[in-house]
Amino acid sequence: MTTIAERYAALQEQIAQAAARAGRRPEAITLVAVTKTWPAAVVVAAYQAGMRHFGENRPEELAAKRPEVEARLGRDSGITWHLIGPVQSRKSDLAADYADVFHALDRLKIARRLSERLQENGRGNLPVFLEVNVSGEAAKAGLECSRWEEEPAQRRALQEVATAVAGLPGLQPLGLMTMAPWQVEEATIRSVFRRTKALAEWLQAAVPQAGWSALSMGMTDDFVSAIEEGATHIRVGRALFGPRSDEE
Repeated sequence: MTTIAERYAALQEQIAQAAARAGRRPEAITLVAVTKTWPAAVVVAAYQAGMRHFGENRPEELAAKRPEVEARLGRDSGITWHLIGPVQSRKSDLAADYADVFHALDRLKIARRLSERLQENGRGNLPVFLEVNVSGEAAKAGLECSRWEEEPAQRRALQEVATAVAGLPGLQPLGLMTMAPWQVEEATIRSVFRRTKALAEWLQAAVPQAGWSALSMGMTDDFVSAIEEGATHIRVGRALFGPRSDEE
């Protein structure tokens, strides 16, 4: 059985190799260790191995786990908590109260609720990614962008949301987040990542009052391709911690 520290070291080497092939610096890629369904003890073990960015899918799990980890490591441990899954309206307060970065913003209603709560709780700005559906899969969340190159309506819709988000107090736009299809050819996966990067570049020109340069894309099975295609944030769980309890 390999340890978390050994898996982390192996993953760092893979990240470094992928970055080198793309002519990038490994330091430009943020590894978000996805700890959804794992207990606080696993987060602490990962922290002791050197990880500092942790990702949770559900705001209620983040709201329960973060205080438990902080009770063990202290509030000044240097951990950044990423909420990587979509948020329901009734749980937006939890996201605003406990997340340090939000990767799955796909509705203006949620953006407005987050902004209102952030003004109430005084936590400061919440960096956010807009989630976009570039693959076109019905099961995928995100703003519809599967035909953004040839569909002006999709570009306009994204531009309208991005402009509104950029103007909301408390929200700090970072870039775009997407998910590639599963169990398809690598060329298809790379195409989704490449098109998402091109979309981010278009958005930077269309909504220049905010930064959209960051790209949250790539998970355990495709993070190497994502890095080579420009990802700045990768979300990896299984390669670090093994199968989750809900996958076994």
